[in-house]
Formats: sequence, C-alpha cells, structure tokens
Amino acid sequence: MERHDRRRGSAAPGPDGAFEFVDDDARFAEILTHLAGVSEFAIDTEFHRERTYFPQLALVQLAWDDVPGGPSAVAIIDPLAVDIGALRDVLERDITTVVHAADQDLEVLELACGVLPRRMYDTQVAAGFLGMSTPSLAALHDRELGLHLSKGDRLTDWLRRPLDAEQLSYAASDVAHLLRVRERQLAELDERGRTTWAEDECEINRLRARGQRDPQEVWRKVKEVRQLRGKALAVGQAVAAWREERAAALDVPVRHVFPDLAIVAVSQRPPRSLDDLKKVRSVDGRFLRDGAGNDLLAVIRDAQQHAPRPSEDHRADLERELRPALGLVSAWVSQLARNLDIDTAILANRGDLEALLRGDPEARLAHGWRAGLVGEPVRKLVAGEAALAFDPDGELVLEGRSRLAP
Repeated sequence: MERHDRRRGSAAPGPDGAFEFVDDDARFAEILTHLAGVSEFAIDTEFHRERTYFPQLALVQLAWDDVPGGPSAVAIIDPLAVDIGALRDVLERDITTVVHAADQDLEVLELACGVLPRRMYDTQVAAGFLGMSTPSLAALHDRELGLHLSKGDRLTDWLRRPLDAEQLSYAASDVAHLLRVRERQLAELDERGRTTWAEDECEINRLRARGQRDPQEVWRKVKEVRQLRGKALAVGQAVAAWREERAAALDVPVRHVFPDLAIVAVSQRPPRSLDDLKKVRSVDGRFLRDGAGNDLLAVIRDAQQHAPRPSEDHRADLERELRPALGLVSAWVSQLARNLDIDTAILANRGDLEALLRGDPEARLAHGWRAGLVGEPVRKLVAGEAALAFDPDGELVLEGRSRLAP
C-alpha cells in the first residue's frame, strides 16, 4: 500500500491532493467494508484488450465521501495483486455506482466480478439531458466544476508494474470529482424536471447486453463479407463465426486467428486441402497450427452445403404511405431536441422513429418518458389528429388539428 501526493493543481484527485494505492487484500477488505455503508461511490477502470479477446483489467479507481458533501477519498486498487471479485458484494448492494461512459467499464466489471452494479448513474448519459452530446470526462468537469483534467498519456501500459506517481495521479483524477459532478447534474436535472428521465435511461444502459459478441452475427462487421452472395456468403458467415469462437476460446484478438482478407478469399475460392489454405493470400502457418487448419476446412465444407443466413434484417418495411412522414418527423424531433436542450441521439434516432411508425410494440418511443414527449405526438400526427407547421420564427411545431379539411 502506498500514499502518493500529487502536484498541487485544480485537478488534484483527493482532499489534500493525495490518493491511496492498494495492493493487498486486507486493506482492500477495509475499503469494501467502508463502501458498504455509503449511499454512493464513483468507479472507473483501466484495462487493455489489444492482445486479448477479453479485456484485461489493470486498475480499479474508487472514490467516496468520508464526510457528506466534502471532498472525496480516492483509492486505486491493483487487481493484479488483490482479489477484485470481492467487489461483488458492494456492487450488489442498494448503493448508487457513479460512472462516466459506463459501457466498457460495465463489461469489465461483469467479467471480473460476475455482476453488474445494482444501481448505476452515468454522468455522460445524464449530460445528454442537459444539452451535452456524449461529452468527454474532461469536458464534463470543465462545464460542471470549472476544472481542467490532465489529458495524460492515452498509450500508458496500465498493466506495467510499478506505475509511477504521475500515471496513478492521472488515473485517480478520473473519479476524484465524479460525485461532485453528479451532485451538480442532479440539481440541474431536478430544476428541469428530468431526473426520472435520466435515471430511466441509466437503467436501460445498465441492462444492455455486452460482452462476447454473437458468433453467428459477427460477419455483419466485416464489410467485404457483407458484399458476398450465395454460397460464398454462407462460407463467409461460417468462417467468421468459427474465428470468433476460436478467438474467445484462446483469448486472443480475432485478427490473430484469421485475417478479414483471408475470410473473403476462402469464401470466394474455397480451399480443399491444407496446401490450398497455405496458398491463400495473408494466410501463414501460425493461423493453421494446433489443428486449426483442419477445423477450418471442415467448417468450409459444411458451409457449402447450406444456404446463407438472411443478409438483411427481416423487420416489416415501413408502409409506403408513412415514408414521407419519416422525414418530417425526423426534422421535428431535431427541432424539439434543440428547444428542450436534449441530445438528439438520446431523444430519438431514425431507427426509433421507424420502429414507432411500423407499430413495433418494443419501440423505444412507445415506452417511458419518450412516449409522452415524442411517441404520442407522432401517433397523433400519423392518425391525422395533429399537423406540422412553421411558426413565425421558422421553427417546426406539431399542433392539434381543430377539424379535418372539407
């Protein structure tokens, strides 16, 4: 366990410019016992996945208030030295876990601890309800607290030990003031009547599927494979799935299993033997070791006997008479987002509008706070109960119709 004093500055991570580095289980257990009694704490992670399939957790940064409303205490936990899985008990408690841009952190925490936080507040999500469009952590600190975070070294090897004081100080700054940011945001959200909206959106994001990709769908991420047709597409889909499953099993990046270019090559001209495989451009012996070559040949042979999976999403097409409404409604939503000072991407995207107009019962605009703000007005529009018009300032407004035209 070490105590580091950071150089004085507006972004000092702790109450006295200090933070605690924890690399023993006993001290970590003491911190977890303390966290179990707070109402909220901030968390961030540092990880790498350049040489692995699954993210490698390198640091866990924690911040909490020893004194309500006072400066946060900050601890950096070394998951290479302690059992980070012990954090599970705190995550499962009825405590608000405060994060910024949570998606990757949640994936890492679920992998390391086996659970997601029971309650989560994402400062980036909340910022969308205050007129900011997916702001960086630095931009949010500047807006809410007038603090300027150091950019640090984005290429830092967080798995290296020992880390120097400057690296640790940079990591600590990611959580040191996050509870104050949340405090400011909640005051503004409450003033605007949007606290529930932000909380609902954070919960939707908390429960979003993450982690290992569906092997049967990864071919859609390879542009050249998407352009294939017929048997070639069937082979491309099967080889992409095989590559994904093998990469996960070996915990290596997919490019270390088989290159994209090679998937396209074997799809267009399926090899029949290992010698054929070795002649494929961008394929060398390392991709065919430990039986991988023979396994791949079997996958290719089997794929040639089947039709490809549908290349398009088979959702119902938007009815022809509703297609003109999509452009109009999109323009109105953009106007509404500006008027309300809400990030348009949070309010409604094109896919949301299409789903609503199709009558999809799972449409995001048919539920929660969006239903009354966007969903119901759009329903009235397509039902002929409302109309879009320009007001004197040249802005689109959606208003009720007093009567149908004769």
